[in-house]
Amino acid sequence: MTDKIKKSDTEWREELSAEEYRVCRQKGTERAFTGRYWDTKTPGTYHCAACGEPLFQSDTKYDSGSGWPSFYQPLNETCVEEDRDETLGMVRTEVHCAKCESHLGHVFPDGPQPTGLRYCINSLSLKLEES
Repeated sequence: MTDKIKKSDTEWREELSAEEYRVCRQKGTERAFTGRYWDTKTPGTYHCAACGEPLFQSDTKYDSGSGWPSFYQPLNETCVEEDRDETLGMVRTEVHCAKCESHLGHVFPDGPQPTGLRYCINSLSLKLEES
């Protein structure tokens, strides 16, 4: 991965839509079954909506039934980072883009093999480059 991207809050607001900003920069979430990618089966690479960093491959995407795009692994070990999230009265593991630190969603230990993980990601945090 290349150097981290650092931008001011004003710069992020100018570059992202209001909804992308709310999710990516303010750690918001979109409602289940409403995002543009929750049921997409199009082959390609999912990139960070904020900085364009490649994050997930479509061949690791699966239907988790959660209403959000779900992947069992990121593109590589360095493209996403994790943080402890204690909001909403529960403990979860937040995932964010390693390059620009935009919020992506959360990872849970209830996914399919080979990893057993479910990366539950907001569509607003992603842009699909079709292959």
